[in-house]
Amino acid sequence: MTSPAGLNCIKARLVNHAGFSLLSSGVAPPAAKKKKPKLLNKFDKTIKAELDAAEKLRKKGKVEEALKAFEALVNKYPQSPRGRYGKAQSEDDLAEKMRSNEILQKAISTYEEVASLSNAPTDLIKLSLKRQADRQQFLGRMRGSLVTLQKLVDLFPNDTSLKNDLGVGYLLIGDNSNAKKVYEEVLILAPDDGFAKVHYGFILKAENKIAESIPYLKGGVESGDPGTDDGRFYFHLGDALQRVGNKEAYKWYELGYQRGHFASVWQRSLYNVKGLKAQPWWTAKETGYAELVKSLERNWKLIRDEGLAVMDKRKSLFLPEDENLREKGDWSQFTLWQQGRKNENACKGVPKTCALLEKYPESTGCRRGQIKYSIMHPGTHVWPHTGPTNCRLRMHLGLVIPKEGCKIRCAQENRTWEEGKVLIFDDSFEHEVWQDAEDYRLIFIVDVWHPELTPQQRRSLPAI
Repeated sequence: MTSPAGLNCIKARLVNHAGFSLLSSGVAPPAAKKKKPKLLNKFDKTIKAELDAAEKLRKKGKVEEALKAFEALVNKYPQSPRGRYGKAQSEDDLAEKMRSNEILQKAISTYEEVASLSNAPTDLIKLSLKRQADRQQFLGRMRGSLVTLQKLVDLFPNDTSLKNDLGVGYLLIGDNSNAKKVYEEVLILAPDDGFAKVHYGFILKAENKIAESIPYLKGGVESGDPGTDDGRFYFHLGDALQRVGNKEAYKWYELGYQRGHFASVWQRSLYNVKGLKAQPWWTAKETGYAELVKSLERNWKLIRDEGLAVMDKRKSLFLPEDENLREKGDWSQFTLWQQGRKNENACKGVPKTCALLEKYPESTGCRRGQIKYSIMHPGTHVWPHTGPTNCRLRMHLGLVIPKEGCKIRCAQENRTWEEGKVLIFDDSFEHEVWQDAEDYRLIFIVDVWHPELTPQQRRSLPAI
């Protein structure tokens, strides 16, 4: 059973170069303090032995038998909330076993039926609707999930954990505005709620309210509340501190590293494959892609000339960098491949360059990378930042390079570009760019799969 393409699109939309999906991390909002939920009403207590027998089958993994037993109970006792809940859980289990979205939809409907029963215990209503919302999200039915979450909040307005769930629901559809309102409500009710703090800070930072985001991100992480010990929040707290010139940033990166969220203080990508060779700078020989590098360097003038021919601003082919990575300046890009997909229209403008790249699937097929021209004008500074994944390496081919004033730092080493030469680095390490020359800088960026990834991994890793 897999979530459909619609959910993958939502994931992709929530992921960017310096911000990460709230969905794919698998972090749930904080649960209430554990206490045994009351699942039986007065009637269900009278048929507890029958309910327990059916539940025993379910817990033993006898899914089909359990479902039949709970269906029989629902037919016999239609007023039984616990019987109906058991039926929903059994359908849920069977859907997972059979990998069937159709059966899962039945479970979603049955969870809703449980909550609609007038005699259902409060705890059972909460469990049913929360599971319904979770399963709706899995199927990519984000709007339906929001309706369910809102129903929970309406039923239990003082339960801040449910409001936190609702806030995440809004974030999953990219509705930061409504998510922000929800977390503001939570923080009025519970000013020390760490989960609400980190998410509120996350939203403020996305709005470029960098200084304002810091106390919320910091307070939330320091709270230790469930759902706050997450690499994304260490990442964004450190990044915010860096942008206001606070040297405490590396304290938080170090803590994130110690807690297992980062591969190192310098390598802070969050979508990783463990065990891959990690170093900031690479040689062509080390990558195993020497032929690609030779081809790029041999044909650099062709690539340059086609790029120059489409640089006319009136054509609007080069689009401004839109991931909030610039402190200042003018930086635009013209993308030919994105997530392993060719932009046919873009390639019409630079046909020889695209034909050249077609020979190298390690790049054109890299679903965690891009192939693009990048032009940076004088007076530009790119904040220190890290890419999202350790599964790629990034090649920079120099096309038009001013004699002085341009440099790139990766980890603790600065380098400069040369026309006709390729620089290779791992952009999952922190890097920073300065363009203080008197004229523009034009390079060609080619991402490639990390050479240690297996063919199976290259086929199966989700796009970023």
